[in-house]
Amino acid sequence: MSKSIAGLLALLLSASSMAQNLSAVVQKDYDQHLEGLFDYFHRNPELSTVEHETARRMALELSLAGFEVTEGVGGTGVVAIMENGEGPLVMMRADMDGLPVEEKSGLPNASRAQQKDPITGNMVYTMHACGHDVHITSLVGTARLMSAQKDRWKGTLMLVVQPAEERVLGAQAMRDDDIWGRFGTPDYALAFHVSSSDVAGIINVSESPYAGADTVDIVIHGVGAHGASPHRGKDPIVLGSQIVLALQTLVSRELAPRDPGVVTVGSFHAGTKHNIISDQAHLQITVRNTSAETREILLSGIKRIAENMGRVAGLPDDKLPEVTVSNESVPPTVNDAALTRRLKQAWTEAMGDAAVVDIPPKGMGAEDFPFFTVNPDIASVYWAIGGTPQADFEAEKAGGPPVPSHHSPLFKISPEPAVTAGVESTVVALMELMGET
Repeated sequence: MSKSIAGLLALLLSASSMAQNLSAVVQKDYDQHLEGLFDYFHRNPELSTVEHETARRMALELSLAGFEVTEGVGGTGVVAIMENGEGPLVMMRADMDGLPVEEKSGLPNASRAQQKDPITGNMVYTMHACGHDVHITSLVGTARLMSAQKDRWKGTLMLVVQPAEERVLGAQAMRDDDIWGRFGTPDYALAFHVSSSDVAGIINVSESPYAGADTVDIVIHGVGAHGASPHRGKDPIVLGSQIVLALQTLVSRELAPRDPGVVTVGSFHAGTKHNIISDQAHLQITVRNTSAETREILLSGIKRIAENMGRVAGLPDDKLPEVTVSNESVPPTVNDAALTRRLKQAWTEAMGDAAVVDIPPKGMGAEDFPFFTVNPDIASVYWAIGGTPQADFEAEKAGGPPVPSHHSPLFKISPEPAVTAGVESTVVALMELMGET
């Protein structure tokens, strides 16, 4: 046992009740260890699939906490196991990748790191613009706390450090690497995400699903011509524009008013010069949903609209727009209702009524955590940890600067309340599922 873990154990043993003093223990560990660790991760983000140094540091930290650590799972993934007698196998996941964004937060520890982008081959600035540094720092704090109080829980704790969440590749890669066959199929799976939309330190847990997502490409074939003679061609830019506008009717006129869905055209590429009608255009689309039924309506509708708008433009059947759904699709993240209610009660009792809220997702953000929780179906809960000080929301409301969103170069999280709430909520959840009664 490391010296710092022994110190945590002594502090826990000095308390008459772990629940009464958990906040103090977590705060002490933050001050002595986690604050510096967060600073390291924040200054040194790495891109999806190439998180080599991050994975090595996480493996070291989890090993020092007493876990049996395996590296290289699904690429750069790390799995840490602590067996502690008969009991459930519980998984806690933290994703670790950063984004190809230049940080402009103005923070003293703002990332200036650069890395070769594995997609483009270009050197790019990197940033933890989605808060994954909070996730992995909190996972280390959780490991240290659970190791220091092994006499209070039974079972097997599996900590998963996942790569490539931003490219929705990492969870599936770990499944493809037989994570369940190698380490056991969890009885429960847990994960959280820090949120700039929630007040720092708040636990936001809801039975409402988080979105699933699909990536769709439409290639539009036209007939090239001189810009001065449009009648001699078939303009793919005009056709593409008509498709973009027609796609907006899918959500507004084909989904029930209370059925959420998003169809966003994020990229429209065509043409090379002012006076040339191109022979091709390319649309890139993200599609969001919260159910299989909605997904089918949206995806089939995109194909129907694209192909039939091509017919309207007079294209022959062998030249109609081509619609492709990529393999980056992820299903909705659906919390197990009974488990959600159970953990919500545990958090409320341990952390107080004011610390726990139930605010359904307002946006349609998606991620790949469901690849861990389906086939086989595993009871799971995914919750949010607030990361923005209340004062920042009040300043925004008064006309001040808006709170930056995730993936923005201005994105910033208040690390102390976010990390400590992340550790505390995770430990409470694990003790609820694994603690001896």
